[in-house]
Amino acid sequence: PSPMNDGRSAFRKNQQRMNSDPITTTRRYFLGQCTGLSLGAMALSQKLGQVLAAGAEPMRNAIGGLDALPHFASKAKRVIFLTQSGGPSQLELFDEKPGLMKWAGIELPDSVRQGQRVTTMTANQKQLVMPPRVKFARCGKSGATIGEWLPHLREVADDLCFIKSMHTDEINHAPAMTKFLTGHQLPGRPSMGAWLSYGLGSENRNLPDYLVMISKMQRPSDQPLYDHYWGSGFLPSRYQGVKLRNSKDPVLYLSDPDGLPRDLRRGMLNGLAELNQQRLVETGDPEIATRIRQYEMAYRMQTSIPELTDLSGEPEEVFDLYGPDSRRAGSYAANCILARRLAERGVRFIQLFHPDWDHHSRLTSWCTARCRDTDQPSAALIKDLKRRGMLDDTLVIWGGEFGRTPFREGRTAASKVLGRDHYPDCYTLFMAGGGVKAGFDYGSTDELGFHIAENKVHVHDLQATIMHLLGFDHERLTYRFQGRDYRLT
Repeated sequence: PSPMNDGRSAFRKNQQRMNSDPITTTRRYFLGQCTGLSLGAMALSQKLGQVLAAGAEPMRNAIGGLDALPHFASKAKRVIFLTQSGGPSQLELFDEKPGLMKWAGIELPDSVRQGQRVTTMTANQKQLVMPPRVKFARCGKSGATIGEWLPHLREVADDLCFIKSMHTDEINHAPAMTKFLTGHQLPGRPSMGAWLSYGLGSENRNLPDYLVMISKMQRPSDQPLYDHYWGSGFLPSRYQGVKLRNSKDPVLYLSDPDGLPRDLRRGMLNGLAELNQQRLVETGDPEIATRIRQYEMAYRMQTSIPELTDLSGEPEEVFDLYGPDSRRAGSYAANCILARRLAERGVRFIQLFHPDWDHHSRLTSWCTARCRDTDQPSAALIKDLKRRGMLDDTLVIWGGEFGRTPFREGRTAASKVLGRDHYPDCYTLFMAGGGVKAGFDYGSTDELGFHIAENKVHVHDLQATIMHLLGFDHERLTYRFQGRDYRLT
């Protein structure tokens, strides 16, 4: 016999002796066999007691929302979040600053800058003021100022509510976008859409509460979009956003293999559900409950997703309205049409991501390209919702994680291919529908667009406002995790 076999035999004999001898019985044997409880079961029992005591699994209504919600009558039933990733330049798009002209080429004085931080990209450059590269016009009855690169949004100016005094704490993309969407600069918290899904549930049993679409760019994008932007954090994973891909299979692993009949798939899922239910009763693990629900949702989505993404039934005038790129699958324009279709089907939170607004250089070509991508489809979505009677209870949000500086950046001090650097201290976004005041500007910035002059709106204030429009008291929608009640704001 080999030494290995001898070792195994001796180990088994030792285990038998210890398990039969009450004097030498191990703690593991005692807890697992004598008491019928393992260490894991004891820990789980204690944990479940804490969960129940904390009320982490409150009663839910017929559509999966919390029984206690909404806290008050909501003005919006759903959200379409047109997320412009990279930091669009408010100084070229919405926040007209004619005072920049007289400062052109002059270094920003210390009396104005007041020690304000800049990124490492411009820290070693002179902060030379750069006037806007566009002409502005006052649009509609409201007189909203919109730059010439957005001619279609000018047509819906009276439907828009501009917040011109936004600010955040983060100066780089990933932390700023993470805070914009989850309330904290570090990954791990639930996204805004996940909070909404957790609180309100869904009126559509065949689609998720929260769906995400990312634009398929004409050129490769160099800006990453991380999954935690639409993640569920410490909430059960059923509340995370489901990403629709611009490919043959919009949702990964949704299609059945060739040759698998649908009734056989149904039988397999029934069997899995029974096994998972048994395990759920034994352990109380909420992720098992999530798994059961998600299998059922995936089965129903095998029918609902192909129907949703098939735009062949849309009339020609819809494609004309959304623009020439609307027939290209995965384009921002096509995704705007899908967003309207999802809203019609009762999906609560629909989020579009359009990257590459990060114009450190080549402002007049880079920013204009993003405007061409998004201007007509964004305006068309607002027009389309309005004519279908859906804008009043659909909140549309357009904006990014921060804005751009009033001084120029060229990557090198001598560069003539100029752009603008990140700027978190004042920027602009707009909302429409869903109970917001149309044709209205809130907040303002100083002569140079460098400081907020009145009515500061922090990203947490924006999040609280969105929650309020949906019927939430942002301080009362909480979830207990690791002994603390967390909230979005």
